[in-house]
Amino acid sequence: MVQRQFPKPVELLELMQFKKPELNGTKRRLDAAYTISDLRTIAKRRTPKAAFDYTDGAAEGETSLARARQAFEDVEFHPDVLRPAENVDTSVEILGGPSALPFGIAPTGFTRLMQTEGEVAGAGAAGAAGIPFTLSTLGTTSIEGVKAANPHGRNWFQLYVMRDREISYGLAKRAAEAGFDTLQFTVDTPVAGARLRDKRNGFSIPPQLTLGTIVNAIPRPWWWIDFLTTPKLEFASLSATGGTVGDLLNAAMDPTISYEDLKVIREIWPGKIVIKGVQNVEDSKRLIDHGVDGIILSNHGGRQLDRAPIPFHLLPTVVREVGKDATVMVDTGIMNGADIVAAMALGAKFTLIGRAYLYGLMAGGRAGVDKTIEILRSEIERTMKLLGVASIAELEPRHVTQLTRLAPMPRSDV
Repeated sequence: MVQRQFPKPVELLELMQFKKPELNGTKRRLDAAYTISDLRTIAKRRTPKAAFDYTDGAAEGETSLARARQAFEDVEFHPDVLRPAENVDTSVEILGGPSALPFGIAPTGFTRLMQTEGEVAGAGAAGAAGIPFTLSTLGTTSIEGVKAANPHGRNWFQLYVMRDREISYGLAKRAAEAGFDTLQFTVDTPVAGARLRDKRNGFSIPPQLTLGTIVNAIPRPWWWIDFLTTPKLEFASLSATGGTVGDLLNAAMDPTISYEDLKVIREIWPGKIVIKGVQNVEDSKRLIDHGVDGIILSNHGGRQLDRAPIPFHLLPTVVREVGKDATVMVDTGIMNGADIVAAMALGAKFTLIGRAYLYGLMAGGRAGVDKTIEILRSEIERTMKLLGVASIAELEPRHVTQLTRLAPMPRSDV
């Protein structure tokens, strides 16, 4: 029979430990975020609908994005037991230089619209974490501004070939002069994808005040205060603004880009060059034959061609075919450090995060980007320890099974 007694006041006091209140609102919010999904929830609460949906949304029915994320969720890991991995090494060598983690920050356009610190926050956080940062052609911070924010870290530049070729060539030359070591030539955007959330929201550059935006702004005054009291948005490659993002992209991009453009850019760029937006094995082989240093398997975060191939599903085949000759990287759909571990196990040399970084930025500026990196780092380390691997190099295809929900039907032309 259980013996009962009156609780002693001293013992009660030992149980009643009150946490010291956190007065810093940003820190309080970020401390409550344990996953990238948590950061997304905070970002949605703090950001006007049009700006949040621009980040969160994809093209048309958003099938490509949903499938990419599902592909990472449909992973089965195969851990080794009794193989201690108390301390894990997450560092990698990528494109001739080091990275403390097997991921970098992907290029994102119009970033200061998400949160006014924009690329400066991303570049600074990347530099502090020892990972590469990529500036977009459509970034809202200059090449020189990013270099100043990340003076000793690795900066990469993402290039669109525009109708006015000299604008693109001039940007590439400026990035090279500023010490950017890698160029991401993006090839999956001859025209803008149909980003329907933006159209339905009437999202334009710069944002326009309408009755809807005013109503939506009422619970988010801090965003508008930041937007209206910080320097005007400037774009390195756009001489004029006004209209939807799709309108701006279609006015700038050139659907006639070809291998001739790649040849010119290869002659201009002195560093490493990788092709972003590769979506099949045949193009991977052809690009390697044209002397590129690497490829990024990507469907542009699902923002271009909806129902495009899933980059993570393509990865094993592309690595098998060209992995010995060039660096194969992957993006689209990464929301967890375990996604990154799975990609590295299947042969990727590196991964890139886009939305995950922007969710952190919208949730808390520079501190939010630091939190994104911290969350992913923790998830990577924990997954590696549970798998029984002490370094990224120890990850092998045997550690991962890709479970498939979609099986292709036989093609009639083969």
